[in-house]
Amino acid sequence: MAKIELKMPEDFLLKVSKLAEKTDEILPEVLEAGGEVVLEKVKQNLSAVVGDEVKQKSRATGELEKALGMSPVKKDHQGDYNLKIGFSEPRTDGESNAKIANILEFGKSGQPPKPFLKPAKSKSRKACIEAMKNKLESEVSKP
Repeated sequence: MAKIELKMPEDFLLKVSKLAEKTDEILPEVLEAGGEVVLEKVKQNLSAVVGDEVKQKSRATGELEKALGMSPVKKDHQGDYNLKIGFSEPRTDGESNAKIANILEFGKSGQPPKPFLKPAKSKSRKACIEAMKNKLESEVSKP
C-alpha cells in the first residue's frame, strides 16, 4: 500500500517549540486539520477512479469508499506524531480493502493502474500545510 509522508516546514516547527507544555495537546489537532484535507482529496480521487473506464460492467459496491478513513493521532517511540489515512478491514466479501486499493493504484494484468493516492498527496500538499499552519496560528494566538 502506498504511504504518504509530509514533513513539517522549519518555520512551522519553530512556532511549535513556543507552545511548550501545550504541545502534546495542540499538535494532534494540527495534524488532524491537515489530515482532513488529504483525506478529502483521497476520497474525491477514489470516487473518480472506481468503475471508470472499465470494459465490463463495474462490480463496485462502494465498500472500499466507505472503508476509507483517518486514524487517531498517535505518538511513536521516537516522539513523532503520526496519523494514517487508509482503509479499515475486513470487507464483507472476505477480500482485503488494502489489496483492492493496491490493484486500483498500481493495476494488474489486464487492468491498467488508476492512481488515486499518489495524486492526492501531490495535489493536497500545499492545502494540507496551509490548514496545519492556520490551525497552529489559531492555537498559538489563544490566551
